[in-house]
Amino acid sequence: MPEAEGRAADFALMKEAVREAGAIAMRFYRTDHRQWSKTHDNTPVTEADIEVNELLHARLRGARPGYGWLSEETEDDSSRLSRPLVWVVDPIDGTRAFAKGRPHFVISVALVEAGRPVLGVLFNPATEEFFEAEKGKGAKLNGRPIHVSDCRSIEGCRMIAFAPMFKHPAWPEPWPEMEISDRNSVAYRVALVASGQADATLALNGKSDWDLAAADIILHEAGGRMTAHDGTPYFYNRASTRHPSLLAAGPALYEALFAKVGALQLPPRRG
Repeated sequence: MPEAEGRAADFALMKEAVREAGAIAMRFYRTDHRQWSKTHDNTPVTEADIEVNELLHARLRGARPGYGWLSEETEDDSSRLSRPLVWVVDPIDGTRAFAKGRPHFVISVALVEAGRPVLGVLFNPATEEFFEAEKGKGAKLNGRPIHVSDCRSIEGCRMIAFAPMFKHPAWPEPWPEMEISDRNSVAYRVALVASGQADATLALNGKSDWDLAAADIILHEAGGRMTAHDGTPYFYNRASTRHPSLLAAGPALYEALFAKVGALQLPPRRG
């Protein structure tokens, strides 16, 4: 099968599987479902995370057994490192919001080739927002093209972030006033920037491949820039799936934010 046809088939498979996964998530949303904490890092997980993960694994790996698999809710298998194509999945990014009945979560799936995403889908079934992107073909929300905002100034920008971070006494200069909101889902934050519903997002704590990969291609295809806070580009499906931080915005605002945070030295990562 020619590469273009294969990519189109992968994209169709991905979108169908993610929509089916969204229906599963909504069966549990705002119901009395089981929730617990993971033993290794104390992060929350619900039975919805597990069922969505199982569905996506069955649909995606079932149809493409030669592709690798990396998911937040599956024990890591190092065989993915030798696969040219790898599904990178977060069954529910924003589990805390989902568990509390807040509509700030997405199902996140990317297809990664040579360390970079070539396809990406983010679906918020609670708000019926379906973000998608294919390398070189732009990004869409519910079938319509999207683009980052043309905001250039930090002052007054619509920033999605943890507000107390900007009041930390370690900043050498105070931050300008911004319109700050927060979303539990990292991927959903980036999607809102990609669609122009927000201007930027910044996080100075660690993120994982499954938080970022699908959002990464959607943001880039929408005309934005996204890296770690110090400008380090993201590469996925490496031995370590962790990344130190996140900075995403339209090109001009990215440069303004990078000038403020790019030289910041973060504490060493644990683990």
